[in-house]
Amino acid sequence: MAAGGGIDPIHQFEIKPIVGLKLFGLDLSFTNSALFMVLTVAVIALITLFGSRQRATVPGRLQSLAELSYEFVASTLTGVMGKEGMRFFPFVFSLFMFVLTANLLGMIPGSFTVTSHIVVTAAFAFLVIGVVLVYGIVKHGSHFFGLFVPKGAPGWLLPFMVLIEAVSFVSRPISLSLRLFGNMLAGHVALKVFGGFVVMLTGTIGVGMVLAPLPMLLAIALTAFEFLVAFLQAYVFTILTCVYLNDALHPGH
Repeated sequence: MAAGGGIDPIHQFEIKPIVGLKLFGLDLSFTNSALFMVLTVAVIALITLFGSRQRATVPGRLQSLAELSYEFVASTLTGVMGKEGMRFFPFVFSLFMFVLTANLLGMIPGSFTVTSHIVVTAAFAFLVIGVVLVYGIVKHGSHFFGLFVPKGAPGWLLPFMVLIEAVSFVSRPISLSLRLFGNMLAGHVALKVFGGFVVMLTGTIGVGMVLAPLPMLLAIALTAFEFLVAFLQAYVFTILTCVYLNDALHPGH
């Protein structure tokens, strides 16, 4: 709620320092955002390390979760890039697990959604494009830039096609980061708004108390939908990462 008693859906995204630290004029404080990044890595480590430690024939819950995560990312990689794409498995697996875990942790009431901040999603997106550029140039040299030259295009149209392809390539990290950021931000804002409606209506007398279950039911439905979105956005981020990395392996059209 806002100071005046109204609904403030943006308050949940505020970055607050937990441990203040300033060095050489830089604010290096440990914030709630940093805390949930650490928690995200800790949860992933718990799943992967403890889940793969026993290697039982009949897997337990953690082992099953670790194996399912491995198989899901591996099948996604090979489906887009073939077996050659498995060289990117550690990178893609790390991205998928971090985004998915951060999304799910953000669903806990009172928690902080790391992926609802554009600076985080943009950092991941530019990291992906950076890997594509570095690997593509190192592996293919100048041939990598054939990615911007569509085969079969007539000579007079080629400059325009190259420009379009270049703009499309540059826009990839922007669209990749905005898609994840926008979906997570919008979903949590909607949940906050409808949750606030429930609180406001239950505090009234008469018609408000009768109508209170309606936004509550919608909030429950939105929560279930947000869990689905949390997985779907991690999957979309992963599949697009695989598509972009495929350009580094096979830069020709």
